[in-house]
Amino acid sequence: MIPRYSRPEMTAIWSPETRYSIWLEIETLAAEAMAELGMIPKDAPKAVRERGGFDVARIDEIEREVKHDVIAFLTSVAEHVGPEARFLHLGMTSSDVLDTCLSVQLVRASDILLAGVDRVLAALKKRAFEHKLTPTIGRSHGIHAEPTTFGVKLAGFHAEMARNRKRLVAAREEIATCAISGAVGTFANIDPRIESMVAKKLGLAVEPVSTQVIPRDRHAAFFAALAVTASSIERIATEIRHLQRTEVLEAEEYFSAGQKGSSAMPHKRNPVLTENLTGLARLVRSAVVPAMENVALWHERDISHSSVERGIAPDATIHLDFALNRLAGVVEQLLIYPENMAANLGKLGGLHNSQRVLLALVEKGASREDAYRLVQRNAMKVWADPNRGEGDFLANLKADADIAKLMKPAELEALVDLDYHFKAVDVIFERVFGKS
Repeated sequence: MIPRYSRPEMTAIWSPETRYSIWLEIETLAAEAMAELGMIPKDAPKAVRERGGFDVARIDEIEREVKHDVIAFLTSVAEHVGPEARFLHLGMTSSDVLDTCLSVQLVRASDILLAGVDRVLAALKKRAFEHKLTPTIGRSHGIHAEPTTFGVKLAGFHAEMARNRKRLVAAREEIATCAISGAVGTFANIDPRIESMVAKKLGLAVEPVSTQVIPRDRHAAFFAALAVTASSIERIATEIRHLQRTEVLEAEEYFSAGQKGSSAMPHKRNPVLTENLTGLARLVRSAVVPAMENVALWHERDISHSSVERGIAPDATIHLDFALNRLAGVVEQLLIYPENMAANLGKLGGLHNSQRVLLALVEKGASREDAYRLVQRNAMKVWADPNRGEGDFLANLKADADIAKLMKPAELEALVDLDYHFKAVDVIFERVFGKS
């Protein structure tokens, strides 16, 4: 993982020091459980607690010879502990340590990710209420449709991110299992009570059937939840990128004093942060297919998943952690231009009222087909006019003899009230944020 897209707290979870510290804790807890059950001398785990340690460089040195990371680790620990180290790893297999450790790491990573989601939610809520009634044009297919508010736009992002939070909470729960069941998961050489005791101390659930490894459907669901969250980040980032286009400029990433947008063109202010978020989302999603393919392991266990997880676990969690906090910063500092929103809203000469006129004509007795035809022919005149101005559409409607038979000018004028489109904004906000 390159430092450019890493934050220290998340990166630390995946360091060799952290991994071996968790391994040592698992081995020590297992030994303490065995001692409590009278299976080994009570002073054995005490010695491990007091003298237990490891040396990363020494582990690497041993592994180059033995070609086995857990054996290399246990050898290094034994060099620190002394004779009592013979009571470590009794009846256990490597996956008991590796898989339980991965669960601990993913749980810790989840907690950091949830904190990042909470920061994004707080930023979206604040800015949504700030612009609850700021008019802006809604677009479908990239084309002007009907008015909405910028606050409603942000409220929609908040609702989506809140769903992602629920998914991450569920993914954290699903991944938080402990497996200490020995070879092929039968507990033939280790008491199931030891697994339960260790799981409780680690804050994990017991894996019902581990087969020697924790089933990888859990991990697949975890990385899928990360990918959906990343996709939501990209959706918000893409919206901001579009709004920052020169022809639109309704919102813009904060541009700090001294910041440079282009090495060639001094005038440029580019949406670099949100473009970066789009790329990071792609990286997080790239973990999903390998995680899904990890589910189908051979029989009770193989290690085809191992090399995959050594890459996707740190990469996906570190990238998503960085992306969440970058997105929060973008939203917190987002430059929003209501005056440009108002100007853009008026560019089509009131065409955003076309549906309301259509419905009014139907209410006056016209068939929907006839009403649509009457409204569209007047709307297309505005599209054809290169000098569209506010009120063109209304003027066309008033001048249409067929429409005049159904509606008076005053009735048509009443149909172009902007506030009409915002009468349900309070309902939307209450659905998203609850009653204030």
